[in-house]
Amino acid sequence: MMAMLTNENAPRPKRWVVLLPVLVFSALAVLFFFRLNAGDPSAIPSALIGQPAPQTELPGVPGLMRDGKPVPGLNMADLKGQVTVLNVWASWCVPCRAEAPALNLMAADKRYRLVGLNYKDEAANALSFLERFGNPFAAVGADTGGRSGIEWGVYGVPETFVVGRDGKIAYKLVGPITAASLPRLRGVIEKALAAGT
Repeated sequence: MMAMLTNENAPRPKRWVVLLPVLVFSALAVLFFFRLNAGDPSAIPSALIGQPAPQTELPGVPGLMRDGKPVPGLNMADLKGQVTVLNVWASWCVPCRAEAPALNLMAADKRYRLVGLNYKDEAANALSFLERFGNPFAAVGADTGGRSGIEWGVYGVPETFVVGRDGKIAYKLVGPITAASLPRLRGVIEKALAAGT
């Protein structure tokens, strides 16, 4: 007669086999924690850096006025030879509201052109947004269908691009302009202003 195996006689799993899932999970948790906190989240690489800026030509936002005159649409060809800061924004974008004061401060510097690309927005909403938060833009293009945003490689709004005098994209900031990102943005603008003078 064969001896029956009882719980006492049953082979026990090795301790490391039991701990293996816990160790793997812990290692992955540590890896994800450090990778999520590594680097600047706004520094998403762009294939457009160093490439000619898209030759965007967009109509203006209907009814948008500044100093009693209509604000022109966006025509990148007209900006060649100037340092240009292009901000992609929308009235439905909550972070765009947070960056509005920084854009209004930047507009005071007349050494470069600050222009806007109003992304997938309705004219009435865009007008209300600029009336409420101020219009820092010398020109605003209405990209109602989002096609120009695709050409610029926009991930989401807000995004800000610096275009040098040579017409090439020098920098791309993903996300709102904040106290943390403003010094880097200003540094890139200063570098672009110094180049080609």
